[in-house]
Amino acid sequence: MLDVRRLQVLRAVVTSGTVTAAAAHLGYTPSAVSQQVSALEKQAGTALLERVGRGVRPTAAGLLLTEHAALISAAVARAETALADLRAGRTGRLSVRYFATAGSTLVAPALARLREDHPGVRIDLRLADPGDPYREVAQGRADVSVVVRASGHRTDDGGGARVVHLLDDPYAAVLPAGHPLAEQEVLDLHELAGEQWVGSEPPGPCLEPVLGSCAAAGFSPDFVIQSEDYATAQGFVAAGLGVGLMPGLALRTPHPGVVVRRVRNPEPVRVISAAARKTSLEQPALLALLDALRNAATAAGPPGPPDAHAPD
Repeated sequence: MLDVRRLQVLRAVVTSGTVTAAAAHLGYTPSAVSQQVSALEKQAGTALLERVGRGVRPTAAGLLLTEHAALISAAVARAETALADLRAGRTGRLSVRYFATAGSTLVAPALARLREDHPGVRIDLRLADPGDPYREVAQGRADVSVVVRASGHRTDDGGGARVVHLLDDPYAAVLPAGHPLAEQEVLDLHELAGEQWVGSEPPGPCLEPVLGSCAAAGFSPDFVIQSEDYATAQGFVAAGLGVGLMPGLALRTPHPGVVVRRVRNPEPVRVISAAARKTSLEQPALLALLDALRNAATAAGPPGPPDAHAPD
C-alpha cells in the first residue's frame, strides 16, 4: 500500500517545483524530502520525478499520484470538518426510543426543542420494546430510551447506561361516572378491593406498581377484562364493566364517561426516566436532548386531569 504521508511529500514537490522549496514548506530538510520521494518510487515501482534544469517535474506516474494525493488531502479536510461539526452538535444522528404515553407529553416537545437548537441532527425515533426498554441502549442500538422504572429508584449507573430521573407518574382510580365511589375526592385503595377490574397494563414495570400497591392494601385486583390500550380501557370502564388504576400521563384527556380520583394508602407511582448510553454522553446533542426531556417533564406539571389531584 502506498504511504499517504509520502504522497503528500510528492505533492509538495510537484506543486512547488523544487525539492528545496518543498522542504521549506514542509519543515523538512531537502535530504529528507528526497528520501521520502525515493521510498515512494520504490513502492510505486516506477520513477515519479525527472530533473528539468534546477527543478523537477512529475512523470506521468508522478502526476497521477499527485492528483490522488490532492483528493486524499481534500477528503481528510472534509473529515476534519465533519468531525468538528459532530463534536459541536451541529450534525450527527441520535437513536431515541420511548413508550407510548410519554410520546406526546415528553418526547414530542423535547424533540421540538432539540430541532431548534441542533437543526442538523437527525433523529431515529421508535417505540421501545415494552418487555425490555433498556435492551437497545445496553446493546448500543439506541442512544437514549425513555423508560419506566420501579418507584424509589431515580438515578442509577450500570450496564453501560446513565439513568436520569424525569418525573414520578402517580396512578389514579378510573371509575364509571355513576359509580358510588365517584362522589369521593380521594379513595383509600382498599375501597376498590371488592370491585371487578379493567386491566390496562401488560406484565412489566407499569403493572408492577398496581399489583404491589394493591398487595400492600391487602388484596389482589380481580381483572375481568384486559386491555393494553388506555383509551380502550377507559371505554370499558365508562361502559360499567369495571374500575381501573391508570397513570396520570394516560389520563390527560379522560373519557367523558369516567371520573378520575386520587388514591392513597398507598398511592401507586411509576417513575419515568431517560436511560442514555454512557459512551454517547459526550455528544452535545444528546446532552441537549436530556435537558429538553427534563424541561418537558417540568412543564408537564402534575400528571393527570385536575380532579385527580384534589387535596386530601
